[in-house]
Amino acid sequence: MRKYNASRPVLVTGGAGFLGSHLCDRLLGLGHEVICVDNFFTGARRNIEHLLDHPRFELMRHDVSLPLQLEVDQIYNLACPASPVHYQHDPVQTVKTSVLGALHVLELARRTQARVFQASTSEVYGDPDVHPQPEAYWGRVNPVGLRSCYDEGKRCAETLFMDYHRQCGVDVRIGRIFNTYGPRMHPNDGRVVSNFIVQALRGEPITIYGEGRQTRSFCYVDDLVDAFVAYMAHGGPLPGPINLGNPHEFTIRELAEQVIELTGSSSKLVFKPLPADDPQQRRPDIRLAGQQLGWEPKVQLGEGLRRTIAYFEELLQPVH
Repeated sequence: MRKYNASRPVLVTGGAGFLGSHLCDRLLGLGHEVICVDNFFTGARRNIEHLLDHPRFELMRHDVSLPLQLEVDQIYNLACPASPVHYQHDPVQTVKTSVLGALHVLELARRTQARVFQASTSEVYGDPDVHPQPEAYWGRVNPVGLRSCYDEGKRCAETLFMDYHRQCGVDVRIGRIFNTYGPRMHPNDGRVVSNFIVQALRGEPITIYGEGRQTRSFCYVDDLVDAFVAYMAHGGPLPGPINLGNPHEFTIRELAEQVIELTGSSSKLVFKPLPADDPQQRRPDIRLAGQQLGWEPKVQLGEGLRRTIAYFEELLQPVH
């Protein structure tokens, strides 16, 4: 069985992002030395500012579409813009980040014999005609649409991970992440939770696309990080993919109404046409994560929203 090499650090690509910064916190809390790599396209220095003086934390500004030369024991590959606003801004770079980034972390893992986790996405399922979505479902994805740079980039990354596992013996872990929310979300990322909270706190109309009957499942960030760590700690070969998310399903309108109630906002709902290729249903089948990792999310939506609202209330305060 492969043993953890305590003399070599853990690498987190995209470590200054929303998920990555929480993961860095957790890994440091577990006693690891952590190298955080980020090019700050969507990551923010404020997310990891509290770690800069930590003796076991190192920040490296780097783009994963370029090779990495490091000595590491574990790799969490989280580098990629993950909201439509950001990944559609430069779709060619999004594909390069997903595909070349995967290639470079896999080459690093092969050379150093590191265990490597790929932060994949529920977007590999596209607009699904199977509900909820199990890992065996191959998806229904538009390969030439506006979202394809992300959807297909992540699908290709999964292919690379499995081929490096089969051909080169690399110890890979593929986690398909469903909608996640919490403190440190980017206020302008266009994601539904951050959108609704920011609009509600500003007293602006809350924008709902379509009639708000499309569904999503929302996982609080602490629960997701629990899953990452449990997956990487699993001793035997377990390439996955494994769905990681919260199986409790809500309509977008229900989410908006809950945000208005929790913020005490006077915001009203406004309805706009659905964007292209927007999935109508999204809920993970997480039975495999329960069986293999002993994991299930614990934080209820109301509690998670309260914590996230408190973060945005502080973030949006005017600077004096």
